[in-house]
Amino acid sequence: MSSAMPMPSADRSLHLGHHHYGACSPLSQIWSGPPEAPAVKGLYYRRARKVGPPDASPVADRKKEILVNVGGCRYRLPWSTLDEFPRSRLGRLRLCRSHEEISRLCDDYDQHSREFFFDRSPGAFGAIVSFLAAGKLVLLREMCALSFREELSYWGIEEAHLQRCCLQKLLAKLDEAAELRREEALERQQEARGPRAYTSRWARCMHRLREMVENPQSGLPGKVFACLSILFVATTAVSLCISTMPDLRAEEDKGECSRKCYYVFVVETVCVAWFSLEFCLRFVQAPDKCQFFRGPLNIIDILAISPYYVSLAVSEEAAGERPGAAGSYLEKVGLALRVLRALRILYVMRLARHSLGLQTLGITVRRCARELGLLLLFLGVAVTLFSPLVYLAESESGRVLEFSSIPASYWWAIISMTTVGYGDMVPRSVPGQVVAFSSILSGILIMAFPATSIFHTFSHSYLELKKEQERLQARLRRLQNTTSERELLADVDDPGLQDPASPAPSV
Repeated sequence: MSSAMPMPSADRSLHLGHHHYGACSPLSQIWSGPPEAPAVKGLYYRRARKVGPPDASPVADRKKEILVNVGGCRYRLPWSTLDEFPRSRLGRLRLCRSHEEISRLCDDYDQHSREFFFDRSPGAFGAIVSFLAAGKLVLLREMCALSFREELSYWGIEEAHLQRCCLQKLLAKLDEAAELRREEALERQQEARGPRAYTSRWARCMHRLREMVENPQSGLPGKVFACLSILFVATTAVSLCISTMPDLRAEEDKGECSRKCYYVFVVETVCVAWFSLEFCLRFVQAPDKCQFFRGPLNIIDILAISPYYVSLAVSEEAAGERPGAAGSYLEKVGLALRVLRALRILYVMRLARHSLGLQTLGITVRRCARELGLLLLFLGVAVTLFSPLVYLAESESGRVLEFSSIPASYWWAIISMTTVGYGDMVPRSVPGQVVAFSSILSGILIMAFPATSIFHTFSHSYLELKKEQERLQARLRRLQNTTSERELLADVDDPGLQDPASPAPSV
């Protein structure tokens, strides 16, 4: 009975993981095409195989193969498998002639069973053994990419042998780890420059000022400063909206100023005074003054504050002009004043200092500059294509009403492809409507192409900023705890706090 039952061979049982549909497969009779070459059975098994417990495995032949025990998992590899990797740790074992040389490469060695012991990760070594046998090296999902890189470095396997997708993932993880190390080094430098690291009183004042204006989470002064800044920004936006009311505009055109207009001017003056004070405080505490003026938020502050002072200077100059020369010059001055007042809306951009969402939006725009450029390029090419087509379709039908020229058709193509559709320009003919349908469909596809990439960049940037904020709060908590502990120890060790009349403690 037992002799008649077919038993699966060891080669077949280990070759299931590398099984392909060959000529003997039932699907080969249905699928058309040239038959594949039959797989060589037992090829990977002969290059490397996993063996059982020590009692069930024979003693390794030192001249033909090597027996390796990594974290309790035993593998038998012929020396011919390691010929392609002579600089690897296992390949160098072949050149060892003494026990001392072997001990430099492995953790332990059993001379009786010729078995080499390594206290390393068995999962990572299993992937390396598969690479030695099959020639494909991939990352493990259940293992950290950086830890797997350390295992590759230990076994002497180059990272270039990884598959392309796995290598890109490893490089991305290395970049993230390098960025994290830089941030941690910067945090350690900032912790080293804590309040006790500043010897002079001026340096301590600058540190407290920097924490107040740059970090709202540093304490009560920082939170109050941030709340006041947001309150003045909201007040400026409300006053700007009120200043555009019809009655105030009529008084401004007549050159009059009622009490309502005066109150708006006073509110604007107070807000600009606060913004000027805030800008000066940020400038004073900045370690690098040149870098301060290159910051995007500081540039926005200058563009938002300067129109007020420029408008005051222009108004005084216009008031000092002679009445005879007040014709066209006053009109130009009035236009300049209206433009400068409109620039006050830039105050709203100052909310980016205290809003995580606005900061994420700015980082996303900077990182997705290439995607946004491609979007504008695709949109420009499509607008250039559909504008002449709709003009020709409407002109040939004899219904040229809104589409008077190709440049006039550009506006219609832009609002159509962006799916806005104001309705001020509508094609009337059937060919024009076909062109309109094609332009709208193309616009939807063009706008959808970079949307996924921009969305992922936004999510990644938001998570980065959120983690950075959490790390900053944790660092501040550590600094506060350290400072309180030092003050407590200083109070305990201060001899002046002890009662001089109290007796000395006995030992």
